[in-house]
Amino acid sequence: MKLCGNKWPIGVCSWSFQKGIDEIGTAMTAMGINHINLAIAPALGPDGDAYLEAVKRQGWVITAGMMNYDYEDYSTLDTIKVTGGIAPDEHWPASGEAFAKAAKITAQLGSSAIQMHVGFLDHSEEAYAKKFYDRVRYLGDAAGEAGVMLLMETGQESAEELQRFVETLNHPNVMLNFDPANLILYNKDEPLSAFRRLAPWVRHVHIKDAIRTTKPGTWGSEVVWGSGQVNSFAFLDTLAECGFEGAVAIEREAGNQRVKDIATAVRRLMAY
Repeated sequence: MKLCGNKWPIGVCSWSFQKGIDEIGTAMTAMGINHINLAIAPALGPDGDAYLEAVKRQGWVITAGMMNYDYEDYSTLDTIKVTGGIAPDEHWPASGEAFAKAAKITAQLGSSAIQMHVGFLDHSEEAYAKKFYDRVRYLGDAAGEAGVMLLMETGQESAEELQRFVETLNHPNVMLNFDPANLILYNKDEPLSAFRRLAPWVRHVHIKDAIRTTKPGTWGSEVVWGSGQVNSFAFLDTLAECGFEGAVAIEREAGNQRVKDIATAVRRLMAY
């Protein structure tokens, strides 16, 4: 097992490779990595049994599962605001039921947590906010019944707004996966100060870097870990200062040399 700063297991997000399970396994073996943040949605599809069997053959340590939906549209900030997570009424309650199945699969694979971008938080509209609280509470309950914890992904809201949400929800089974780059990509907050604010609820961290947009209303740019505005070593220092004890998983969602970029991130984490 490779560790970052002799503290945190280094993992990688399975979807970052854009490859099949066996190819992912080969790449991870070459990097000396055995921890993975695993996409669970493929297990709900028609080839789900084959997917799970392939995963089990790898013998990975699954730091967390990840749930997503095929109706989510990340093409612009506006489209993901409307289509993200469990917010769209036309897909509820089916989206919640699919999450409950994914949570059970995650538990069967031996992981204790499942992540998801639950959707866009908005406290300014009372009806929308109530709906959102109710649906996330349902997800937390479903995860708990399966024996895992729901980790909300960060990024589409400021740390202050997310803190307000988790404190008001006050659900023992709803915590956070912290992604520093998302705060930059969505142009919502500063990673270091945001982590300090949210640290009591963070159980898992994505290792991802980005450069903030100069054009309001558009995406920032994701870049290789250590080459963007997250300030990678200062960010890792902040994790240590706040007593973070979970795993860190490299996520790379841009570029056409994913394996090389992930390997670079592994080396940079090992150098910390």
